Amino acid sequence: MIKRILVTGGAGFLGSHLCERLVAQGHDVVCLDNFFTSQKSNIEHLLDCRNFELLRHDVTQPILLEVDEIYNLACPAAPGHYQFNPIKTLKTSVLGAINMLGLAKRVRAKIFHASTSEVYGDPDVHPQPESYRGNVNPIGPRACYDEGKRCAETLMFDYHRQNKVNIRVVRIFNTYGPRMHPYDGRVVSNFIRQALSGEPITLYGDGSQTRSFCYVDDLIDGFLKLMAAPDDLTGPVNIGNPHEFTIRELAEKVVARVGGASRIVQARELPPDDPKQRKPDITLARTRLGWEPRVPLDQGLAKTIDYFRGIEFAKFRPPTPNF
Repeated sequence: MIKRILVTGGAGFLGSHLCERLVAQGHDVVCLDNFFTSQKSNIEHLLDCRNFELLRHDVTQPILLEVDEIYNLACPAAPGHYQFNPIKTLKTSVLGAINMLGLAKRVRAKIFHASTSEVYGDPDVHPQPESYRGNVNPIGPRACYDEGKRCAETLMFDYHRQNKVNIRVVRIFNTYGPRMHPYDGRVVSNFIRQALSGEPITLYGDGSQTRSFCYVDDLIDGFLKLMAAPDDLTGPVNIGNPHEFTIRELAEKVVARVGGASRIVQARELPPDDPKQRKPDITLARTRLGWEPRVPLDQGLAKTIDYFRGIEFAKFRPPTPNF
């Protein structure tokens, strides 16, 4: 059945891939974005599609639309971006969730919310299952994002319990792939850009902290499976790759694949509250959704590096002064 679907943050890295997939399925897609950190180039190839519409709008302001489903992805996600204007970040998470939930309630739409593994903070449980309540500093420099996303989850479940809104909540673990902004400050894009430019590969800390990297196509598969799941599966559901790597191992993989003379250097101290380890427990996604990632890191890095080779870094600027 063809649906009218709203994607907030639809011109961002993840949002553009989701819009592309939904358009290909024949749905009538409304992409909503304020272009704070996203790029028009991400969705430029969709503008001529008859079932795609672009709206410039900020989710902190209400909007009235008739839709069947809502994917709420709007929020700066890289630390430098969300720390640039922390109050704006918190408003985007909280007011954005309130506005989208109000819309979902009004038009009886199913709503999907993109939460984050950051709700687990710097975890003392490893790997992190959905039942783990986290170790978050509520007054630290990352709190605007961590606590904003936690509050948005609270809102989702309160609207579900009180107003019977049909919700889906996903917790996203580190994701990478084509259309990452070269200056978004994320570790994968940083390392690839530095390697291709022949610059030193700069580590935060000694590089022993770990992350689990999920290729974007796998993540979008998880989104769609959760949205199509039975209504009793509200979430939260971890979607991420459970294969764990140190940041130094990632740097070595990027240098080996790109080639050149880039050296790996410890240039900066580990930022405050930066998680020392991050790995999803995806038992729930495996058992209820039949989902697990298929793209190994080496293969995904090859595709991402190919994308970065095809863009001109000079045509991009850091979305915020923090990079």
